[in-house]
Amino acid sequence: MERVYSTEELIQILADEQRACMSGERLNLAAQPSGINHVIDRLIEPTGIQKFTAYENFRTTIHQYQQEHQVSGIVWQEITFNDRTLKFPKIDEQLASLNQDLQVLSAAKLDVVNFWQQVTDAMQLFLAMQRGIRFEPSDYPAIERIIARSEWATLSHHGRGENLEIILQLGWGKPEAARYRRDFPHSGSESVHAVYPGREPLG
Repeated sequence: MERVYSTEELIQILADEQRACMSGERLNLAAQPSGINHVIDRLIEPTGIQKFTAYENFRTTIHQYQQEHQVSGIVWQEITFNDRTLKFPKIDEQLASLNQDLQVLSAAKLDVVNFWQQVTDAMQLFLAMQRGIRFEPSDYPAIERIIARSEWATLSHHGRGENLEIILQLGWGKPEAARYRRDFPHSGSESVHAVYPGREPLG
């Protein structure tokens, strides 16, 4: 019987392959500049494109393996703010989601949103626009409308103390496609940044 690799093993395999590709051990020699924008093409060395394409091809193969063997893309994360702790599921940034993964994310959405509302009660809200290039002030009623039409939610943060920024990602469709809007409008997400009064999101 064929051994099936676990989620954790696939994450490690991808990390090892990414290092190999970035160090030049793996190259896709057929990869060439796009020809769409000659200015950008001149700025990007062919070896950079070959390294990136080699890894992208390998990752696509791993995603196909996940589907074939039904290996989940979910990892569980734990986050703590103001003495409150939440453990929630999210799709690893390098893996793909299965249909049952989306059901797990959907089931956890309410817990994630409730936790976010509790820990950001005294913070100001900003909605990321143009993929985080700029931020528009928002409020809970406006965000609740986005929550109502979203299918899943995840949390992240950066900074600390007065510079703490708590980010609620509200999405629909497949998270791996939503991340870079690869399958918009079938998959996508909105990001809400919560910061302390007088501060602005860093992105």
